[in-house]
Amino acid sequence: MSLKDRLKADVVGHMKAGNKTALTTVRNVLGEITTREKSGKTPIELDDAQVTSLLQKEAAKRRDTARIYTEAGEADRAAAEVAEAEIIEEYLPKPLSREEVEAIVDEAIAALKADGQELSMRSIGAVMKPVTAKVAGRFDGKTVSEIVRGRLS
Repeated sequence: MSLKDRLKADVVGHMKAGNKTALTTVRNVLGEITTREKSGKTPIELDDAQVTSLLQKEAAKRRDTARIYTEAGEADRAAAEVAEAEIIEEYLPKPLSREEVEAIVDEAIAALKADGQELSMRSIGAVMKPVTAKVAGRFDGKTVSEIVRGRLS
């Protein structure tokens, strides 16, 4: 089941459960997905990676808004934004720890060395490609790049 299908199925579940906050949040996210798919010259179908990216942005947006409300003394509005962010984050893949990412980087470097490649700082792209495929959406890309640079230097 794709992530988008799961979101659509959960709308029905939230309706039956009477969970208005979750229902509204999931509907808003689905609306954002539909808007993204239909914007542009030709309609497209977002895959799970693109939907995950969109969900991350939506959750970050909610967290940002909550911070602004907190600074403005609007605790109840901030709590509502945090609740929405938490609902969205339930659909995101489990984040990786730094140790797990370091292991993935080491594995990619070992695989390239096994293929007989000489690795230097110029090899960052060759290492980043397989690592990014495994880590996408579950760990900060900038930090991944720093880990790869550290291993290659």
